[in-house]
Amino acid sequence: MINALKVKKKDIADVKIVVNGAGAAGIAITKLLLSYGAKGLHFTVCDSKGIIYFGREDFSSTPEKQDISQKTNLSRKKGNLEDALRGADVFIGVSKKDLVTKAMVQSMAKHPILFAMANPDPEILPTDAKEAGAFIVATGRSDFPNQVNNALAFPGIFRGALDVRATKITEKMKLAAAEAIASMIEHPTPGEIIPSPLLREVVVRVSEAVQKAWKEELLIVEA
Repeated sequence: MINALKVKKKDIADVKIVVNGAGAAGIAITKLLLSYGAKGLHFTVCDSKGIIYFGREDFSSTPEKQDISQKTNLSRKKGNLEDALRGADVFIGVSKKDLVTKAMVQSMAKHPILFAMANPDPEILPTDAKEAGAFIVATGRSDFPNQVNNALAFPGIFRGALDVRATKITEKMKLAAAEAIASMIEHPTPGEIIPSPLLREVVVRVSEAVQKAWKEELLIVEA
């Protein structure tokens, strides 16, 4: 997201983001992006029943969704994924295959960004998304450009945390890891916004960033 927005020349506070999938991945992604500066007014999360909004009764016993409903979709918009995507700048899918159509991509804002990460089959194939006008597309697959793989983060995060004897993984450490990963691409383009998970230097860079973030947090606590 960091590099995609650099290419699009947009600030995260100004883009409309839709996350489809409100399980562990979708909730965690939403929290991380809000921490990074995304605005709840411009942020919509959808689950299998449609747009999540504060007051929706069917998830009253699900504290995670209840919490997210108070931090996103502050205009209380209702509807389905198609409604959510209208005018959106960014789509992040951690759900099921074939949920996004070309028409839905065409309804998004100009030069949309799509992270279609359902595996093994994405919410929309990159070829279809591009034909419909997508500017940047990423998936979880290695046979398409811009593979989003959690192997980019986990080894370095844990290496850094262990080396510095951190007692927990904080939000600051996660964001530092994200920035370290993004920094591996000096000149991002629509076809290259993220490094390969096979690049060993990623682990080193992430580990160093995580250690630094933890030490900075300790200084704040001690102060």
